[in-house]
Order: sequence, then structure tokens, then C-alpha cells
Amino acid sequence: MAKTLVIVESPAKARSLGKFLGKKYTVKASMGHVRDLPKSELGVQVEENFRPRYITIRGKGEIIRELKNAAKKVDRVYLAPDPDREGEAIAWHLLDLLQINRDQPCRIEFNEITRQAVQNAIKNPRPIDYNRVNSQQARRILDRLVGYSLSPLLWQKVKKGLSAGRVQSVAVRLICDREEEINAFVPEEYWTLTAVLGVRKNKSFGARLFKIDEEKAHIPDRARLEEILKDLDGAAYRVEKISRQLKARQPAPPFTTSTLQQEAYRKLNFTARRTMMVAQQLYEGLDLGEEGPVGLVTYIRTDSARVADSAQAEARSYIQERFGPEYVPAEPRKAVTKGRIQDAHEAIRPTSIYREPEAVKKYLTQDQYRLYKLIWSRFLASQMSPALLETTSVDIAAKKYLFRATGSIIKFPGFMRVYIESRDDPEQEEDERLLPKLKEGDQLELLSLEPKQHFTQPPPRYTDATLVRTLEEKGIGRPSTYAPIVETIQKRGYVIRENKQFIPTELGMIVVDLLKKYFPEIIDVEFTATVEEKLDLIEEGELDWIKMLEEFYYPFQKTVEKASEEIGKIELADEVTREVCEECGRNMVIKVGRYGKFLACPGFPGCRQTKPLVTSIGIPCPHCAGELVERRSKKGRRFYGCSRYPECDFVVFNAPSREKCPECGGLMVVKGRREGVERLKCVSEECGFQMEKEARDNGEARDGSLADDRRKSKTAPEDVFFEKNGPLAPVEKPQQCRARQPAG
Repeated sequence: MAKTLVIVESPAKARSLGKFLGKKYTVKASMGHVRDLPKSELGVQVEENFRPRYITIRGKGEIIRELKNAAKKVDRVYLAPDPDREGEAIAWHLLDLLQINRDQPCRIEFNEITRQAVQNAIKNPRPIDYNRVNSQQARRILDRLVGYSLSPLLWQKVKKGLSAGRVQSVAVRLICDREEEINAFVPEEYWTLTAVLGVRKNKSFGARLFKIDEEKAHIPDRARLEEILKDLDGAAYRVEKISRQLKARQPAPPFTTSTLQQEAYRKLNFTARRTMMVAQQLYEGLDLGEEGPVGLVTYIRTDSARVADSAQAEARSYIQERFGPEYVPAEPRKAVTKGRIQDAHEAIRPTSIYREPEAVKKYLTQDQYRLYKLIWSRFLASQMSPALLETTSVDIAAKKYLFRATGSIIKFPGFMRVYIESRDDPEQEEDERLLPKLKEGDQLELLSLEPKQHFTQPPPRYTDATLVRTLEEKGIGRPSTYAPIVETIQKRGYVIRENKQFIPTELGMIVVDLLKKYFPEIIDVEFTATVEEKLDLIEEGELDWIKMLEEFYYPFQKTVEKASEEIGKIELADEVTREVCEECGRNMVIKVGRYGKFLACPGFPGCRQTKPLVTSIGIPCPHCAGELVERRSKKGRRFYGCSRYPECDFVVFNAPSREKCPECGGLMVVKGRREGVERLKCVSEECGFQMEKEARDNGEARDGSLADDRRKSKTAPEDVFFEKNGPLAPVEKPQQCRARQPAG
């Protein structure tokens, strides 16, 4: 009986394909790449048209022998790595190692790991696409030339162990530039004024000062505020104009790699790396009991929102059955193409919309279930009818002042029954307050005037979501590189993650300044984006990859030589502390590692003593006479514990607040923050009191007299808080007050 060998990258994918294909097929895994450039040398013969020297990756010898032996026992070999440039390069290396004819149709591709998709791919093999291979080769060689030229320079001039890369350095630059903007920012004071107005039947609502003498209202300081308040004394408030408008709100498109990473961060608190790891598991296939192994989602590295016609038809049928015909749009939605995209693969979606998250939940881990539900819901919503919202705007006149209140009601939920996209900027969210029934000419009763002080805010630091979005918008990297970029710049010690935000280290700032001065082109955002466009042209067969490397390398090499001569040795002085090393008696210094700052002995490598860096936060321990200090576990997780540990083992993982619990006087912690409002909760299990309070950068209200304290009783049903544009979500149970100290 004729047999066929199918080679994929991972054992999980191999198991899934093995169940689909049956006994006539043998499925093996290459465990990713099998060959690469050597680590110990450049591995590129520049003088010979940039000829790369590939070697077998350490530890892959046994796998290659197993694949060669399996290939000898079959009549055909199909190469089925992922359907992208990197997958094409893996297939090319396997073709060479297994001595398959280069023109033989041995490459198969499928966008989803389902029986039908895999069987269709088997029926339509093709030869290796050498344009794709050359594009991937050009990227790999270009990154090697940059990295192996700049990294030794940094070792020599700054310190050993550093690295620089064509893409990672630009990402660090973005973070450093943002930090400079924040440091240079000068906050400006301004005030807002809200009139709380009463109507019949004791109903009230708030309206904000909008115009003064037909000019947009601006209150720069308290003095101007006092003038306005004095002028409004005794004023009559009358409804001058009411505007109502019916607006259609369209659903977000299905996920691309970038938008999946952003939304998983916002909704699930997943890092880019965690998102891609779990998404890969969903793509490669999971055992669903009687159904067997099956891929739950389509290919996860894509920059396109395009959806296959068959998937759209299935979704429309499901929507009609589940929600009714009014939820099915008249025409299937078409993807809108924006910016630089390859559009090689369709959007990330479930392989079958009928495979509901709740039905497969028992077969999945918690992370797998949560991410699958996110992908499933987003795709389903993207194929549904728009929501209809009636927005109302009410203008209220008082002397020369115009106040405005806005609100909206949902007339038809449409896609909002299934899913609503999160936003990075809460101010983008629509105001969905319900306003009382009013008519023009109504006289209103002024209940109170509520001024509030504000200060302009600097641009926010990058988070996982906003950094990935910026990389995509500026054309830096590709879907498969976003997560590795974020991980690499942290590993190198160029940035650290604090409060879910990226902050550059001193080392990161020094390296970026150095690269800006001597290698402005390498660290230029537009140059990096242009390289990506050239790689696309190589894949399309419109640009020769060797010519592209020649145009880049020779000017770059001269710049490296010049920089090596001009740059002097840069000394990074460590900050010395009063903490004494217990091993050798030296004063310990502050170092920066992957998880932030820590104390280390300056006698390294002779003395390897290290300690966590403890930072006092000025809040007393609720259990003893000590004070709370900020610490980090060995894995980098921040927590707050008593300075008298181990005598007192009090610890909390949420940031403590200076606000005392109004019920029991105990410690409160910050459980969340939204739109400048902190959600506080008492750590006592017996109390569990919760409240919301206007926050400022250091966690305190700007002005105690104006702070917005919206308190919630500990006996409130279900302990819930309202989340704008979303359902009521239960609050976590009160955290244990006493727990054992985390490791480190």
C-alpha cells in the first residue's frame, strides 16, 4: 500500500493531522526549524553575494535522522509547516535535507486544521515558493548583519551582553521617546463645572458648562471659576434646545494578530507572548472527546480581516437561528483594507461557529477557553447587524452660559448582544446615560454646582496593547514578530514593565541615544517600515533579494567602522546603597534585570549575593508596628509586605491605598482603575467594604473636597460594579489579609 509522509512543525499539529488522514499517511514533527545560521559566527559570506551558511541546529540531529528514515519508507513526502514565509523557509530546509526534487509539488498549506481543510490541501500540493524563501532569507540575513555588527560595538563601548537589532531597537526607541515626552511635559490646570439640575418627580441629571458667550468654555484656574460661580448666583436654568439622532454603531472586524494581542491584553490581561502561546494551541488542535483532535481557530499570524465566503455563510445561518433574521445584515460584510498589509491569510476566526465556547469548555484549560471565547464572540459579532443608538443632546441656558447634557439609549442591540470592543482611551467610549424626559422651554431647578479641578496629562506610557498597535500602524515587524519583540526588549534589560506599562531603563536610554547619534537610519521608524515593504516586494517577485542586501550593507558597514573609531567607552555607574552584603561586607549596588531593579554585590563574579530591592511606600502595616514595603518575587511579580518579615507575614498583591476603610478603619487596596476613578476594597474578610474614588497619578484625590466618592455597601447584591458599555461584572472576593511570603 502506497504511503505518504507529512511533516509539520509541532507534535500537537502532528496528532491532529494523524487523526484526519488515516493509516495511509505518516505524520511527523520537525519541532520547528531544523537549520539556521551558526551562533558563533556571522555565517554570511558577504563577498559571495551574501551566501548564508546554514548548519543543523543543536539537538536536531536525531529528529533529522528520524525524518530521513521515515522518508525512505514512503512514496511521497508532503511538507506542511505554517502557511507563511517562515513556514516556507522551514519547508525549503526540509526539502534540501531530505533530497527532494526542488520542482516537485511537495508543499501543502491549510489555513485551519480541520478535516476538510487538510484533505483539500493534500489534493492540491505545489512546489516550494522560492520568492517567499528568499524574502525570509533576506530578513534573516539582514537581521544577522545588523545584530552581529552593532552588538559587539555595544559590548565594547557600553557593557557585555547587550544586543541591538533592526526591529527591537526601534521598539525601544518608541518607548524612550515617549518617556522623554512625559518628562518634558508641563501639566496645566483647568476646571470643569457641572450643574446638577432637578426636574419633575425628583429626577435629576448633570449638565457640564459648554459655552460662555458663544465661545467654548475654558476655566484655567480657581479665580476664573469663582467669577463664574458668582455670576451664576440666582440664574434661571431653561431647556433651550433638544437634539435627538439615531446612529448606527458598526461592529469591530474579526481579529488580526495585532488586534487579538491588543484585545486579549485589555479584556483578559494577557501579555502578547501569553496570547500567542495559547492561540497556537487553539490553532494546532485540541482533543474534543468524541469529535477527536481539531483546530478550534484559523491560522493566527495574519494582518488581514478578510473572511472566507463559506465561514460568512455559516455565521449568517447561525445568527438567524440563534438571534433571528433582524440580526443578519442585508449583505455579508467585506473587509476594509488599511495601511501596509500582506493579506496572505484570512482573519483569525473559529473553524466552525457552531462549536460554541460553552460546548467545548470542559476540554480546554481556563486560558484556552477565555481566548477561544474572545475569538468566537468577536467573529460572530463582526457578522451581525449594527446596533442602533438614539443619542440625545440637551442645551440648557443660564444667563450667558450654556450647559450641555448628553446621553443615549440602545434602540436595537444588534452585535452588542454578543460582544463590545474595549478601548485604550476610555474617553472614546460613548456616554450611555439615560436622561429624563424633557421638552424645550422647561424650567429646571438648580440643585448644586459641582466644580472639579483637573490637570492636563502627559501621553501615557506604552502597554502591551498600545505598543503592538503602534508597531502595526508604523509598519514595524510583521504579525509573527510582535510578541518576540516585546519579550526581547525586556530580556535585554532595555525596558521594564511597571503597572502594566513599559518604562525604559537607564541602559535602554543610553543605547537608544547612541544608536540615534551614529546609526540614525537603523533606528529610524520609516526606514524599518521601508525594509518591510521591500521584503514584501521580494515575496511578490518584484525585487531581487541580493540587490536589496547590497544597497543596505555597504553604507552600513562604513558607518559601523566610523562609529567604532569615534565612540568612547561609556561607563554605567551603579547606584550604591547602604545595604551591606552579608557575604563580603561591601555596600550593595542597584542593578536592573528582566523583572526590574534588585540589589547585587559589586564584587561579582567573586561574590554572587543578591537581594530584592525593598521600597517603602509610607503606609503602616495593619497587623503590627512595621510599615509596608514594595517587594518582588523571583519571577518579577510585585507585592507589598510588612518590613518586619518574617516576624510579620502580612502581604497583599494589590497596591495599598492611603484611604482608610470608612467601615472598620482598616487597610484598603486598589482593585482597579477606570477613567481616572480608583476602585478600592478593604482587605479584611470580615468587612469587605468597597468604594470608588477619583484618582490622581500618585493614587490620591486631587482635592479632597471635590473627590467623587461613590460608595457601595458591603451588603450590595452580588457585589457588583457597573462597567460602561458592558454587563455587570462580579467583583472578586476579598483577598486574604495574611498569606505566606512569595519566593524571593
